[in-house]
Parts: sequence; structure tokens; C-alpha cells
Amino acid sequence: MPLIKSISGFRGTIGGKPDTGLTPVDIVKLTSAFVCLIRRNGVKRPRIVVGRDGRISGFMVNQLVCGTLQAMGVDVIDIGLSTTPTTEIAVTEMKADGGVILTASHNPKEWNALKLLNNKGEFISSEDGKWLLDMADNMDLEFAPIDEIGTYSYSEGWMERHAEMVCRLPLVKKEVIAKRNLKVVVDGINSTGGIAIPMLLEKLGVKDVTVLNEEVSGVFAHNPEPLAVNLVETCDMVRKLGADIGIVVDPDVDRLAFIDEKGEMYGEEYTLVTVASYILDNVKGNTVSNLSSTRALSDITKNAGGEYYASAVGEVNVVEKMKEVHAVIGGEGNGGVIYPELHYGRDALVGVGLFLTYLCEKQCSCSELKTHFPQYYMSKNKIQLTPETDVDAILSAMAEKFSDERVTTIDGVKIDFADGWVHLRKSNTEPIIRVYSEGKTEVDADRFASMMLEEVNKII
Repeated sequence: MPLIKSISGFRGTIGGKPDTGLTPVDIVKLTSAFVCLIRRNGVKRPRIVVGRDGRISGFMVNQLVCGTLQAMGVDVIDIGLSTTPTTEIAVTEMKADGGVILTASHNPKEWNALKLLNNKGEFISSEDGKWLLDMADNMDLEFAPIDEIGTYSYSEGWMERHAEMVCRLPLVKKEVIAKRNLKVVVDGINSTGGIAIPMLLEKLGVKDVTVLNEEVSGVFAHNPEPLAVNLVETCDMVRKLGADIGIVVDPDVDRLAFIDEKGEMYGEEYTLVTVASYILDNVKGNTVSNLSSTRALSDITKNAGGEYYASAVGEVNVVEKMKEVHAVIGGEGNGGVIYPELHYGRDALVGVGLFLTYLCEKQCSCSELKTHFPQYYMSKNKIQLTPETDVDAILSAMAEKFSDERVTTIDGVKIDFADGWVHLRKSNTEPIIRVYSEGKTEVDADRFASMMLEEVNKII
């Protein structure tokens, strides 16, 4: 599998030859380039936090990264097994100059990645990412002499501190949650979610918790992306135990999905919608999600007297737009909740605390809670490309053809119709055009998708 280079880091399958997989050579090059980036911003002896998810390759990659950082004259703070949002928080709490998260998110076990953070605990900017990629490809490595190598320290307990910080948020109400006596099933997907989510639930006063795939082995019990097709056994367990709710995360715990009391998926898109509704009931303000997220967030924001804004796909783009418009809540439709009161990063722990508070205050079931929101249905398709395909020309032609509708071109082409939308964008990781559509019924969503696929095929 080719090594994928993006503005936030490198990811790929473990093994193979350099530049064809995620090998020790590639890890050393990227880590060294990251140090050069931090020094470019005026830091002479950086302090960098390193955290990792529970992948099989995690310890090995951690040793390579920490050793390389020290060899570049960096003081390393290793927080060990962690989550992406926990690592982000640790960077700011320890006033570090940057952070590295070793995780390939929802990718299967053979993958790993280095995701890079600035001193705010946020993913590095696109500008810095492009500079770093160029440096990694062209740099002549030069490491520190013996008297200048960096130090190494291990800092424990950060997932617990993270959970405690969530519990202290004013809108996370432990006493309301504890009083409900919820029965909860958690799918830890054999990574750090099996530690962090039960720990948070205990602090929230939830006593009846069943944890599936709890062992942090990195041997994922099922495909780790939290989608319905991968969660059949988890849904069955919710029904079997008569649980009030199921909680599912991905391996690095920045995506969050729920299962209702019927053992049916609540829908990743509605994780953010539900949390946003709760926030907007208490704080007036604006919201942000990416262009491929459900229109339901826009609807509830306008009903609450706020303004909704869309960003290009990618967490760094959502965060940038949130800061620009002073959003009180934001995120992505893949179950990513970004709550600025704690930090600017997708955070499943924050999502759990806010969602459960809202559910318990409403004194209803999970399935009943979802009926409070506008209901939309999404269809996700793709168009395979050849090397000769001119994607930009296709997207430009589609924007022109539907120019009578509301067209947005900040990330591919999104066409908003009165009763739905379609978003076409070139994938950053595969030779395809992604085609996402949404309508008020499944038939409508499929109809929009079919119409667009037909039009693109005519152009091709």
C-alpha cells in the first residue's frame, strides 16, 4: 500500500520499502522534518508530547519517534497509551511546543500514522503542512551531538485527567446522569476507547456498564470504523442486555456513534446534531460543520437564532472556520464533536458527557430523542477515475450546469437544492470522486446521487 503524505502527516501500512509503506526510514524523515518546522517558528529546544492508540505497531513506532526526537535535540514527554483528544489537551496543559499522535484513526490494524499538532494542541495548518512535506522529501538529516540530545520523560494519567476535565464542564451534569441509572454498552474496539470511555462513565456516576472488546491489543474485533455494517454484534448486545444506550468510538477516540435502546444505530450524523441542540438550548451562537455533513445542523441552528457555516472537509478547516465565526459548537458528520469550552479538537469524551446530560434531562429514550430533530437521509457513492481523467474540468462543468442552484466550491462542488444536496469532491487518498447526497427520504438521497452520477458519466 503506498505511503500517503498529507498536510497533517504520513500514514500507511507497516512494512515494505521506504516510500511504499510506513517504514522506520519514513518515520525518521517525517519526525525530523516536524522538528525543523517547530524550530522554524523560533523554538530552539522544543518540548514535544507523544501519545499513541492501541495498535499492534504502536509501541514500535513510539520508540522510533521518541528516539528520533531526542536525536534532533527535543525534550520528549511520552504519555503512552492515549486518545487523540487527550494528546491534544496534554500539549496545552504542559505548555509543550507541539505533539505527535500515533494513530491511523479508523483504518485497519496494518495501518499506522503520525498526526502532528502545534503548540495549541491543534493539527498543523495547511501552509505548515506543505512546508513540512517538502522538507521531509528534500532534507539532509543532521542530528544533535551528544551534549545536545534531548531528554525523555514519561507522564502518566492523562486519560483520567481528560475525563475529569470533561466532568467539570458546566454543561456536563454528573448528578443528572447518575440519577437516571443508565445501563450502557461500550465497544472499545480493542484500543484506548476501552479505557477512556468506561473511566469517564464511572466519573459520571454510571454504574451499569458492559464493555465489549475491552483488551487494548490492537487486534480489532471488527472493522474499526464505527458504521452500522461493522457493529452488528454490538447492536445485538444492546438488545440482549436491555441497555439504554450503546457507545461506540474509533481506535483514537475522536469519532463517536451511539446505538439506541432498540439496538439500532442512532446515526453518526446525529451525534453532532444532538450535542449542538443541547448547547444551543443553553448558549446562543453559531455552529460549523463540513460541507459533507447533514443539513439538520443548519436547521436547528437557525431555529435557535444562530448562524450556520460550512467549511471544507477536514478537522483543521472546521476549526479555522469555528474560530472565524466564533462558533459555540462544531464538528463533522462522522461523529466528530468539537466543543471550544474544552479545546478545539474532535473529542468523543466531550461528546459522551454532553449527549448523556441532554438525554437524561429530556427524560426520554435514545430513539425518542432523535425524533426531536429534522430527519434527513444520506447516500454515499464514488466514481472511479483513470489517470487521464480531468477532475477539475468535471467539477467545473457540474458547477456550471447547476449554476441556478446554490453552488459552493470551497472544496469540490456542493449543490444545494430546496429539499436536499449533493457534494462532489476528489478524494485525497484514492483515485475517486466522492459523491455524497442527502434528502428528506432515502429515495430522495438516492435520486440526487443517481442524477449526479449520470451527469458526471456523460462528461467523462
